[in-house]
Amino acid sequence: MFFKPVEIPGRDQALRGREEKIKIDPNHYVHGRSMVEPFPANMQRIILGLGCFWGAERKFWDIEGVYATAVGYAGGHTPNPSYDEVCSGMTGHNEVVLVVYDPEVVSFQNLLKVFWESHNPTQGMRQGNDRGTQYRSGIYYTEETQGEQARLSLQKYQQKLSANGLDRITTEVQPAGEFYYAEGYHQQYLGKNPAGYCGLGGTGVECS
Repeated sequence: MFFKPVEIPGRDQALRGREEKIKIDPNHYVHGRSMVEPFPANMQRIILGLGCFWGAERKFWDIEGVYATAVGYAGGHTPNPSYDEVCSGMTGHNEVVLVVYDPEVVSFQNLLKVFWESHNPTQGMRQGNDRGTQYRSGIYYTEETQGEQARLSLQKYQQKLSANGLDRITTEVQPAGEFYYAEGYHQQYLGKNPAGYCGLGGTGVECS
């Protein structure tokens, strides 16, 4: 079966978007803490893309030391996009999870371990049966030390994947741009709908 290549549009090709931000309930459905700034001063943020953001968010919200999670869009061009616009492939955005965490309780390395083991980072513009630019693997860092650690962990995990016969990692590692919150019904979707769809599946290769 032939598939047309899936490509991220250039800035001049992307949808225009809008100035108005999507309005959401700021309170996290699972634990009640705020999903929006300001966060406590000691918190750090990382933005992660690992497939459909419903299942991806659930991987992080129960980790000790994670203060809050939220789903949204990042990595593209269109300001304040809607879900339908992101799914059109014409925003350049990825479906991502914002993870706000206390580095004194949970290390960034531990979050990377969950990230790598929770999806298949070798699949390019898809994750399992979900296909499109919004399902690509990505680490969008807010601190340069996060970027350094992410690139090093990618190299080490690639060695383990290669030893197990898997392909090259396609994860993009780059500084975080603006994070746009997704519509309210997407936030903590699997907390509200425990039997809802989750298309995530790891490789079975441990990230040590």
